[in-house]
Amino acid sequence: MTKGSNLPFRRLCREFGADVTVGEMAVAKKIVQRRRGELALLRVHPDDHPFGAQLADRNPETLAKAAAVAEERGADFIDLNCGCPIDHFTRKGLGSRLLERPRRLGVLIKAMCDAVDVPITVKIRLGWNERQVNFLEVARVAQEEGAAAISMHGRTREQRYTRAADWDAIAELKQAVSIPVIGNGDLLTYWEFHDRWERAGCDALMTARGALVKPWIFQEVKERRTIHKTAPERMVMLRRYVELATEHFGDDDYARERIFEFLVWHLGFFCRYRHLPREEFETAAFEHPLLQTRHGATVTGDPLEDLMQRADAPAHEHLARVALGELDEDAPSPPAPVETDDPRGGDAVLATSNG
Repeated sequence: MTKGSNLPFRRLCREFGADVTVGEMAVAKKIVQRRRGELALLRVHPDDHPFGAQLADRNPETLAKAAAVAEERGADFIDLNCGCPIDHFTRKGLGSRLLERPRRLGVLIKAMCDAVDVPITVKIRLGWNERQVNFLEVARVAQEEGAAAISMHGRTREQRYTRAADWDAIAELKQAVSIPVIGNGDLLTYWEFHDRWERAGCDALMTARGALVKPWIFQEVKERRTIHKTAPERMVMLRRYVELATEHFGDDDYARERIFEFLVWHLGFFCRYRHLPREEFETAAFEHPLLQTRHGATVTGDPLEDLMQRADAPAHEHLARVALGELDEDAPSPPAPVETDDPRGGDAVLATSNG
């Protein structure tokens, strides 16, 4: 929940039909300390509602105070992050580390619920690792202490992205609690959305990497069809992000550098997009060809398409400069490096509801 869910990108996803968005994970302690950079993560646009502010901390008093600040700044609900797998946070007892102590987690939830009038939701995983799969206990405690909804990513913290998300577990969770359940994990096509929705019986679905690979996934889900975006259309999308980001961050050198950094980071996901027919997608020899593993770049003969499929930093930096208007679209592309195995990784979350 860092970087990917910034306000301009959330607005871009809204334009494609996202019903609900969740902001970047904010550390409650820094919110209470009124640190400017952290408070900026709570900023919401009039077009961006319903909006959930997401908090991380392990202290009930701190979370209560930060929740009050988020409510005051316009959040429609507040989400407690118990799913973040990043070492930097788990070493401090935040994110998915909270799953190890369900009763203590309940204290945090109750403190937040008592502090605000807006709903408190909780994002969880299956557990810390395969020896500690305790999502049912965690969910029951969350419900008892006042949580209004639970979203679950169908993996343990230890699994990261090495296995397919467990949607049977999400279905089990839905049967175990009476509050709404939002399912999350490996959602990139409209048929996967509808299949998982029906299979798990959950109340809503949330996508993270899927929205970064193809922000128009929300439109596909609502229209129940595959929408192919050509390379020029995807470039228009990047330029639209620049417009929204300029409105948000400004147009000075510092703001443009922030926008550039986001674009380079985002292109690490955006470059994974391939127009795969459903039959090829479902019969791929490797697991989830655009998320779990990487579908290699293909030479199409279209210079822009070939450039946008590249996974290397020089290509991403070049495209970011084009989107910012600092390079012409027909400017010579940087030479392609020798291909190596692509790394796994990445997470950020945006949500779409039942609507």
